[in-house]
This record gives sequence, structure tokens and C-alpha cells, in this order.
Amino acid sequence: MAGTGSRKRARGWVVALVVLIWLMATAALILLADGRTVRFYVYGDEDITLEYGADFHDPGVYAVTVGNLFGESEKHLEIQTLGAVDSRRLGVYVLRYTTRFAFEDYSVERRVTVVDSTPPVIELKHVEGYEPSWMTGYAEEGYSAWDAVDGDLTGKVRRVKLDDRVQYTVTDSNGNTTTVERPLPNISYQPPQITVLGEQNLVMQAALWYDDAGASVSDALGRDLNDYLVTEGNVTPWVSGDYEIRYSITSELGETISAVRNVTVVPVPLPETVTPAEKTIYLTFDDGPSPYTARLLDVLDRYGAKATFFVTSQDPRYYDEIGRAYRAGHAIGVHTSTHDYNKIYASEYAFFEDFFKMEEVIKEQTGDYTRLFRFPGGSSNTVSNFNPGIMSRLTRAMTDLGYRYFDWNVYSGDAGETSKTTQIAKNIKDGCAQQKISIVLQHDIKDYSVAAVESVLEWGRANGYSFKALQLDSPGMHHGVNN
Repeated sequence: MAGTGSRKRARGWVVALVVLIWLMATAALILLADGRTVRFYVYGDEDITLEYGADFHDPGVYAVTVGNLFGESEKHLEIQTLGAVDSRRLGVYVLRYTTRFAFEDYSVERRVTVVDSTPPVIELKHVEGYEPSWMTGYAEEGYSAWDAVDGDLTGKVRRVKLDDRVQYTVTDSNGNTTTVERPLPNISYQPPQITVLGEQNLVMQAALWYDDAGASVSDALGRDLNDYLVTEGNVTPWVSGDYEIRYSITSELGETISAVRNVTVVPVPLPETVTPAEKTIYLTFDDGPSPYTARLLDVLDRYGAKATFFVTSQDPRYYDEIGRAYRAGHAIGVHTSTHDYNKIYASEYAFFEDFFKMEEVIKEQTGDYTRLFRFPGGSSNTVSNFNPGIMSRLTRAMTDLGYRYFDWNVYSGDAGETSKTTQIAKNIKDGCAQQKISIVLQHDIKDYSVAAVESVLEWGRANGYSFKALQLDSPGMHHGVNN
């Protein structure tokens, strides 16, 4: 009986195994026939174009299984998303959605392209109360340009001024272009008015300085435009003649208006030269005052003779002798301040600077300026030849300024030819004896020349000569100008 039971159990296990194998085979056949796989459903477009800087929200996907026999399941499979989108960087981004089914991976992709298709922004500025003028036409009020990708594009704006408007155009690095226009005010620009200050037709005597009164200009809106005024032309005030000063203003559009001042420089009048009727000797002394000037003045005082001193400022210790000579009735004239030929004759300006420096010394000692002078080296000098024509220009300029210059017709020889007092006295007497009117050149910085004066005074008195000081109407004894 026991063996019978064992055989029955064994047959049961065999039957169960056969059934199981049959069921498994049947299931495998069913699955094979169903062909179940994974199906993805993508929300939105598989290829998305996203504007630069915009927020990106992934529409997402879901996945289910689907077969030939049993159709689509309702259960969503678990999805893993790989990849990300950066909307602040241009380019193409790939999002991969992945799931696993029946030991196999399934995936689908979405492409997101970040682009810049937005044109830049141009902002036109407006200045409150601004009105265009004749001077500027329309003056740009300002503008700015900005792009989401490139940032500030103000410097790349192309500005074109048309007849009735201004056009502004800018293009960003991705080829997006923006153009805006600003209409120009439709007004009539009235030109400004130039007012010549002072006399428009000025007649002046020759002088060292000319201070132009200038002009002023303002537009129809009352705005001051003096900063734009251009002054052309000049006046050489120590040379007689006609001059023109032109004031002008030019707009940004190239239109110019102008006004003119006419200046006429006339010579300062000088008295006519008067030749003394009697025999006259004008003793003149250059280059002082010096240690010997006081002795010379004493001698002149004893004889009641008058002389002329063409002074310098080479030795300030003896400036007081200038005042003493003036108070004693002697004439004071300018010779030079420095007696430096290279400096004095470098230019008219250099000459005047030296000249009027000496004039100030004379005024301090006498109370007034003088109009008498002697050129260093005389008007015929050639030491000034390094500056061609300077003497021709100076003789005219100084005469126009109302100064009388004096050369000489009797030379004492004390400037290097001799240092003997007797010879100097002889030279003077011989020279004066040959003419009725004599201007004698001596130097009171030479003691041997000063020592000769008393002998000359005695000889002159004995021979009927008067000893006078030079005046504006005295004969100049001008030499020929050699430069």
C-alpha cells in the first residue's frame, strides 16, 4: 500500500510540472505574440526655440507599455531626465528622457535651441526746455542703446542727420537691427548779432599799446555766444597806418557772420625843427650817470652852460645825478637801459622793453617822462645788422610815437680813439669851428672826457658860442640809416 501511495504522489508532481511548463510556454507564446514595448508621450514640441533670457519650463514626457494583444497599459513608467537648459547662453541643448522595461532601456530626446531674435533697444533722451539755435543747429540731446545679449551698445549707434529728422540705427552681434527717428524742430534759425564795443572807426595816435575793446555776440534767444567769437587782425600801435580788426562767428552748419573795426594810427605830432640863429653848441653825454657826472655838473654850473644827458641805468648808485641835472635846467633823454646791442635790437618789443624801463627811472628822478633819446650806437649803427631792417623800422616807429632822436655832427673821439684830455678838447673845438650848429658826442663815464669840458666851454665863450640843452624842436643831425 505504501508503494502505491508513493507512486500516486510521484504522478501528481509530474502532472503539476507538465502543467506548469505548459502554462509558462503558453505565457511566453502570449508575450511573444503581444510584442509589448515602451511608448513615450512628449508634451509640447520635440524641438523648442527659446528666446535668450526667457524662463524655460520643461513640458515633460510620460511613458507606458503597449502590446499587440493587450494594448496600452494605463500605468506610467518611471522617467529619468538627463540634461539641462541655460537660457542665458545661446546654443542647442538636448534633454534625454529614459525609462527601463523588461531589462531594457528606452529613451527619447527633446532639442531646445536658445536664440537671440530680439532687437536692441534705443532710448532717445530729451532735454527739458531745449531750443535749437543758429549757432548749433540741432544739438544732439543724447541717446542710449542696450541689448539683452551684448549689453550697452550706445557706442555702436550710427547717427544720420537727414533734412527733417535724425535717424539712429544699431545692430547687435546676432544681426538684430533697430532703427528709430527723432523729428527735428521746424523753426527758422535767426543769426546772432555782433556788437562792436567802443568806436567802430577808431583814430588813435601812435602808442606802445593797443587794447582792443572787443565785441560781444548773442543770439535771438538772448544766449551769450562770446566763447565762439573769433577775433582776427592786429594793430601795430607804434606804426602809423590803417588796420582792420575782424570779429566773426561761424555756426556748426558753416554759416559765418562778421563785423569789423577800422583803426587808423596817426603819428604823435612833433614841433617843427627850429635852427638857432646864433652859433650854438649842444654838448651831449651818453652812458651816464657815473662817478664823474657830479664833477661835470659843477663845471657846467660855473659857466652857466646847459647840456643834454642821454642816460642809462647801468649804475643805480648815481641815479640821483639825473634829478640834479634836470633841476639845473639840463635836458634828459633816454639812451638805453642795458646798452646790450644784442638784446636791444633783437626786436621792436625788446627795444621798447629796454627803452621804457629807462623811462621809468627818468620819471622817478624828474617827475615826468622824456621825449628825447639817442639810439645806442646812433641811428646809423651797423651793430644791429643781425636783425635786418630793425633800424629803419625803429626810426619810423619812434618818430610816430612822438619821440625825437638825436645823432651828432661832432665826435670827441672819447669812445676808444683817444684817452687824452687835450686831444678830446681839440677834436671838439676843431669840429665845432667848422659849423654854426654843433651836436657834440661825449661820454660822462670817461673821466678824461669830462676833464676836457672846461677847456671847450672857455673856447666856446671866447668864440661867441652858446651852450644849450636839446629840445623837441632842436635839429636832430640825423645820420643815414644803414639797416
